[in-house]
Parts: sequence; C-alpha cells; structure tokens
Amino acid sequence: MDDPKEGERDAMEAAPLPFRAAVDALRAARLRPQIEIDPTKAPRRLAPFAYALEAAVVDGDEDLADGRLILLHDPAGHDAWQGSFRMVTLVRAELEPEMASDPLLPDVCWSWLTGALKARGLSYGEPSGTVTRASSHYFGGLSERPAASQIEIRASWTPREGLGGVPDTESHLASWCDLLAQIAGLPPAAPGDASVVTLPQRRGPQSR
Repeated sequence: MDDPKEGERDAMEAAPLPFRAAVDALRAARLRPQIEIDPTKAPRRLAPFAYALEAAVVDGDEDLADGRLILLHDPAGHDAWQGSFRMVTLVRAELEPEMASDPLLPDVCWSWLTGALKARGLSYGEPSGTVTRASSHYFGGLSERPAASQIEIRASWTPREGLGGVPDTESHLASWCDLLAQIAGLPPAAPGDASVVTLPQRRGPQSR
C-alpha cells in the first residue's frame, strides 16, 4: 500500500514554486493560542493546486467558532479571480439571541471580514461571498433544548501577489484568524503578542 504522506510530499515537490512558497508561509504562521488549527484535506476540483486549513476558537471545553480556509492556485491564471491565487473561507459561530435578531448583522459580519484584511494592510481583489443567519428550534425528544442561532460566512478573495508571484499568505491567515476571534467574541490580540503559537505542520497540499 502506498504511503499517503509520501504522496503528499510528491504533490508538494510537483507544485509550482510560488504555490510552495505560499504554503510554507502558511505553515510558518504564528497564531493565537485560543485558535486550534490544523491542515486538512483540500478539495481537488477547484484548482490544479490547493491547500486547506481547519480551525476552531476554543474556550475551555467550548467551541466558540470554527472555520475552514483554502488556498487555491492555478498557474495559468483564472479570469474570475483576476489572478493565479484565491483564498476561500467558511466561518461559523453560534449567536446570542439578541445579536441574532439584529437586522444589520449580515452587513456587520461582512464588514468584519473586509475590516480584518484592511487592518493588516492587505491588498486584495474580486471579493465575493454570502452571510447566512439560521435559527434552530427543537421539538419532541429535543424540546428541552433552547432555540439556537448561527451565523455563517462564506467568502473568497484574490490576494495580491508580491515578489515572485507569491501572495502574503501568512498575513492573510492572520487576518482570517482575526475574523474567527471577532465572530467568537474574543478581544483583539495585541500586535506582537508573544502568546501566539506556530501552526502545526502535518499534511502537504493536494494536487488535482
């Protein structure tokens, strides 16, 4: 039987240098300790090369928010992206009832995403996405559970490519973690916070 880790190493070695550099920057990122993050299996059909991370904001035994961030790369470029890289994300969190009823909540949540990118001075293009608010009410054997509300942000954007055609993926990951922390209700991390931890390295990128 083939070793899956060997296949992952082969995929990395076959990837273009800009993509490998972008993934290395993600792996080198230093993150807040409240955010537990790990590489996960990336989708194979969205782009020739992809790398994915999943994360949760944890307070004790409670998950306050979770999400997934995917880095896509098409060396030939993509008309819809207006570039050769694309960041794709899904972020979810439970809401307090009074917050869930705010009619401006979707606009506020979208501004959290764009604000997180702007706060780190990141240039990006072609942003798109949805903000979905959902409520769950329980009946029958589950009727003792209180009603619950959830917010979900699905978004994508094209990071600006720097030297060698490589985007600053480490900063984009940091801004995404800022969004996760904000939607989970955590206070902002101080610049240069020494409590941040390095992203664990377990899996390589997936090639199509």
